[in-house]
Amino acid sequence: MSMIAREDLVSSVADALQYISYYHPRDFVEAMSRAYEKEQSASARDAIAQILVNSKMSAQGHRPVCQDTGIVTAFVKIGMDARFEPGMTIQQMVDEGVRRAYTHPENPLRASVVSPPYGTRRNTRDNTPAVVHVEMVEGSKVDVTVAAKGGGSENKSKFAILNPSDDLAEWVEKTVPTLGAGWCPPGILGIGIGGTAEKAMVLAKESLMDPVDMQEILDRGPADDEEALRVSIYERVNALGIGAQGLGGVTTVLDVKIRQFATHAASLPVALIPNCAATRHVHFVLDGSGPAVLEPPQLSDWPDIVRDTSGGRRVDLDTLTREETRTFRTGETLLLSGRLLTGRDAAHKRMAEMFARGESLPEGVDFTNRFIYYVGPVDPVGGEAVGPAGPTTATRMDKFTDTMLSNTGLLGMIGKAERGDAAIEDIRRHGAVYLIAVGGAAYLVSKAIRKSRVVAFEDLGMEAIYEFEVEDMPVTVAVDSEGNSVHKSGPAEWRQRLADIPIRVA
Repeated sequence: MSMIAREDLVSSVADALQYISYYHPRDFVEAMSRAYEKEQSASARDAIAQILVNSKMSAQGHRPVCQDTGIVTAFVKIGMDARFEPGMTIQQMVDEGVRRAYTHPENPLRASVVSPPYGTRRNTRDNTPAVVHVEMVEGSKVDVTVAAKGGGSENKSKFAILNPSDDLAEWVEKTVPTLGAGWCPPGILGIGIGGTAEKAMVLAKESLMDPVDMQEILDRGPADDEEALRVSIYERVNALGIGAQGLGGVTTVLDVKIRQFATHAASLPVALIPNCAATRHVHFVLDGSGPAVLEPPQLSDWPDIVRDTSGGRRVDLDTLTREETRTFRTGETLLLSGRLLTGRDAAHKRMAEMFARGESLPEGVDFTNRFIYYVGPVDPVGGEAVGPAGPTTATRMDKFTDTMLSNTGLLGMIGKAERGDAAIEDIRRHGAVYLIAVGGAAYLVSKAIRKSRVVAFEDLGMEAIYEFEVEDMPVTVAVDSEGNSVHKSGPAEWRQRLADIPIRVA
C-alpha cells in the first residue's frame, strides 16, 4: 500500500497546468511540423507557421500558447491499494492545484470559469472548479492526466445516437463542416463510440489524451478495424479542404482518436470532440515518493521557421477610412498599426443593453472609424503591455453585429473563424469588413501590442473593454465590404483541388 500526500497531488496538478500552458506535446509539434511542410495553400501554410512560431516562443518565454488557458479536466485513476493523506477530497486537491497554477505570479493564466453557468455567470477568478473524473483501478499508484481545454474547440463538441447500421465515418464527414473554424484547425478529432450518452462523451475526451500516431499507422497500414476507421475518417475529413483556420488547404486534422465501450443492441452513441491548435495535456504518476517531476522538452524539437511578412499591406488604424477598407480583399494579409478597442461576449451584451435604453457608451469608448478586436487577454507580467492575446471565436458576436454597426460608426471587426450568413449580410450592408488573426498564436500576437489600458467595464475582468496600441499586427481579410467570405471560397477551392489531385496529408 502507498500513502499519497495531499501536497504531492496538489503541487503536481499545479506544476502540470503551468507546464502545459507553454509546452505543446512533442508529438503534436511533430505532426504540426509535417503539416507545415506539406501544406500547399499559402494562407493556410502561413497560419500553421504562426502556430509553430508561437509554440516555440511560448516554450522559450514560459507564457501561454493561447490566451484561452481553458477549463481544466483531470482524469484520476486511483489504485485500490493506494491511500491519500486525509483532510481533502480528490476534487478539493485538484481544485487547489488549479488555483495555484492559474494565480501563479510569474505566469498567471486566464481565469475563464464562471459560476453559476446560467444567470449571473460570475467569474470564479481562479478557474476553479475543475472537471474531475475518478476511477478505481488495480495497483498502488495514482495515475493522473491533466488537460486544459479552450472554449473555442469545446463549444464544437457534437453528440448523436446513430442507428447501428449507420456509417459512422460518413456522420463525422458530414458533421465536421458544421463545426466551422472556431475549433482552430488543424487539430485532433476525439471520437467516443458506445456506452451511453454520458459515457460516449467521456470516451471522446479521454481519446484526445492518447499519443498522435497517425503517421505511423499510415506508414505501416491499419492493424485492426479501429485503426482502419481512424484512417478512413482522417482521409475523408482532410478531403473536405477546410484547412488551417478554415482558410482552405490540405490539412484539417492531424489525427483521429477513437475509444469504444460496449453499448445497447439498439444504439450506436457517438461523441465527437475536437482538440484545437492549442492542444494541452500531460500525464504523471504518483507512488508516494513525492510529487511528479515533469521534464522540459528540448527546443530542438521545434522547427526553425522564419515567416516572410514583406508582402503584407500596412494599415494605419488611426487614419483609416471606410473608403480604404472598401479596397480590402478576402485572403489579403494586412499589418495593422495604431489604436483599436476590444470587446467580447459580456461587453457586447452590456453595450447592446445600453443602446436599447438609449444610453451613451462609457467615456473613452468611441468606435467611430475604428476596429473592435474580439479578445480576452491574459494579464501581463514583467514589462509586457499585455499577456497572450489571441482572438476569440467571432461567431458568438454575430447576434450583436447589426446593433454594433448601426450604433457606433465601427469600420470592422477582428476575431477568428467564420461569420454566419446573417452577420455577413450585416457587414455587407454597412460597408464594413471582418479580419481574422490566427487562433493558437496568442503569444505571437501579443508581441505586436505595444500599449494596453482598460477603458470600460473593468468589473468584467478579461472581458473588459481595452484599448490596444498595435504595431504590425498580422491579420487576414476574411469578409470584405461586398460580403465575400474567405471561409466559403477557400474550402470550396481546396475541396475541388483535393478531389482532382488526391493528396495524403500526414
